[in-house]
Amino acid sequence: MRISTRCSCRLLAPALVAVLCVTALTACKGESADAKAKDAAADTSVPVEVEAAARRSISASYTGTATLEPDSEAQVAAKINGVLLKLLVEEGDQVKAGQLLARLDDENPRLNLAKAEASLRKLENDFRRSSEMFDRKLLSVEQNDKIRYDLETQRATYDLARLELSYTDIVAPISGIISRRLVKVGNYIQVNQALFQIDNFDPLLAVLNVPERELSTLHPDQVVRMRVDSILEHVFEGRIQRISPIVDSATGTFRVTCEFRDASKRLKSGMFGRLEITYAHHEDALAIPRAALIEEDGETAVFIVVSGASAAAAEKEKEAAKAGLSTGNDAPAKPESTSKAEPAKEVPAVPAWVAKRHLVKVGYSDANHVEVLEGLSEGDRVITLGRSAVRDGTAVQLLEGVK
Repeated sequence: MRISTRCSCRLLAPALVAVLCVTALTACKGESADAKAKDAAADTSVPVEVEAAARRSISASYTGTATLEPDSEAQVAAKINGVLLKLLVEEGDQVKAGQLLARLDDENPRLNLAKAEASLRKLENDFRRSSEMFDRKLLSVEQNDKIRYDLETQRATYDLARLELSYTDIVAPISGIISRRLVKVGNYIQVNQALFQIDNFDPLLAVLNVPERELSTLHPDQVVRMRVDSILEHVFEGRIQRISPIVDSATGTFRVTCEFRDASKRLKSGMFGRLEITYAHHEDALAIPRAALIEEDGETAVFIVVSGASAAAAEKEKEAAKAGLSTGNDAPAKPESTSKAEPAKEVPAVPAWVAKRHLVKVGYSDANHVEVLEGLSEGDRVITLGRSAVRDGTAVQLLEGVK
């Protein structure tokens, strides 16, 4: 009996060693397959950046651009010929309506006025003597009337000469700032020649061409905020002065005129302004970055990031539902193991994160964020960068240590 026991142990030892080796090799192959699957999932994932949906205040506004222009402007033109003798203002000077700006040579108009005045005095004396003679019945009605008509004509000539003399003084037709001086001293000035450009910068106007869809949201006296490139650190506040009552059928827009009064005088005509008109405000709105939105096929959607395990479980539930199986049923019995070792199956790659497409309904939006009314919950992470390379179910890799 002792001999047989020893022999059996010697026979079983090599077999046991072989079984242990096969088991170890199988485990190593399984671990290697798992590692390869994880590496494959990492290699095929798309790097993306995400941001969580969060509560914040958000305003609805319309933004546009416009060039500033003066509320009123005028070109000062000469009303009489003459040489420019004197300039009394320069570009940048503030002037008032009626203020003297320049003088033309008045020698010829003054002489014409003196001549007209002398003729007027002579006819006044003639008419006085004519009236006396007419009263004494020494002069006919026709003769007296002729002298009276000549006197009235000369009075008109005198008034015209006096008016022409006044035209040698160039005065401002409106209050404002001299924006351009177009002549120099000594120039011969002709009738209707432009001498100065006067602009009234109080207020300055900005005219927006706004799409028709905004017609019901904008109204006069709404606050308008504006930035200009040369003074980026300051926001200028104005208001809507007037809104055009018609929509241009060619462009589908209507004109909105905004006015700005700048006491600091830093705003200038011709500046390029970026305007924002806020017409609604929500304090506690669920919002996401505008960069996360996808507009296609008339739908608005976003890609949210979920764990690969939960995505896989959801897919299994869908498949089970399609097959008419309940997710609560017991798993089917496993077949009995055979004596032969089965080859290790390749482990499917389960990515850490997966992108899922969600339809959303949006509300107000500002420059950077948009309000979400339906389709997301607070804390859902949406893809903001890299979404163009993502499809529903794509494996993704979160950048910048986002978890």
